[in-house]
Amino acid sequence: MKMLQAAGAEHAFARQAQNCRSAGSTFVASVLEAVDRQLPHAPLSHEFVRAWKGDPAAGAIALRVNGALHALARRGKPKYLADLYSGAHEDFDGAVADALSQEDQFIAEWIRHPTQTNEVARGAAIMAALLSVAAQRRMPFEILELGSSCGLNLNLDRYAYELGTMSVGDASSSVHIAPKWTGPNPPDAFVSIVAARGVDLSPLNARNPAHRERLLSFTWADQPDRSRRLEAALRQAVTQPPRVDQGDAGQWLAERLAEAQPKGVCRAVVHSMFLQYLSEDARRSVAATLAGAGAEASLDRPLIEIGLEWTTDRREVQLRLTTWPTGQTSVLARTDPYGEWVEWLAD
Repeated sequence: MKMLQAAGAEHAFARQAQNCRSAGSTFVASVLEAVDRQLPHAPLSHEFVRAWKGDPAAGAIALRVNGALHALARRGKPKYLADLYSGAHEDFDGAVADALSQEDQFIAEWIRHPTQTNEVARGAAIMAALLSVAAQRRMPFEILELGSSCGLNLNLDRYAYELGTMSVGDASSSVHIAPKWTGPNPPDAFVSIVAARGVDLSPLNARNPAHRERLLSFTWADQPDRSRRLEAALRQAVTQPPRVDQGDAGQWLAERLAEAQPKGVCRAVVHSMFLQYLSEDARRSVAATLAGAGAEASLDRPLIEIGLEWTTDRREVQLRLTTWPTGQTSVLARTDPYGEWVEWLAD
């Protein structure tokens, strides 16, 4: 069948399919290639995609549709789609076209909202960054996370990690994170988190079955280990609920940084795969707020920013650390967008 030829976000499906295939997710790649061919069967969803004005990759348009289809398959409808996901057949075009035509209203509503992955595997890179800081400053951390989703990474000190040849975190945890690691180990240090709080425009709650299902739908259907890890983190969040406020990240950050910082505590602003969803003005506002607070930081009340984000040209995801009062920024690592591998660059 003929690929869609219109300009704009529609090409995002073929591009994302190539990325998925390169990452070893051939099933998801085939689903997205079928969407690329069959999207006109869903006129409401098709029009939403055609009318998208921003960067479709930054808006994760293809992954929104992929999440909607996975959500439907997990619910067992349409049956032909569910059978595709269970391995009963390999008619990707037929199953996807059937789902698009039958569930256009559901898909169109689903894709109006950003992806909510809350991938806990990214916590490995964040923990490694905290180890780097802890090796230089033996202080506990106060975590402030932007774009927390369900807040699962606010529990990052409760997970078990394999970072290179190092084992860190809570060895008894049911959440075990072991990315493919290249480069030297991160510094051997002790990370203590005395407070953790996050913000999200539309926070999810691990105790809400619909919220849990939304997160699980955004995992890739051919990555069962990732789903199991997420399920374990959700169970942990039910018993140890993270604190996530509903609100605008920029305003919330300004309010939190204006609060008194205890002496001897390192305040850490953390975000992962978050900045791409902000407007350019909003990104500048967050940076200005951090710079302003950094100007007030001191050696006994330091401020750090840990960002796991795409580079501006979207060529790679970098783990970047900025520390104040010096304001020095360094690239600690390159990583997979979902934390599956880490190439550690720091000494």
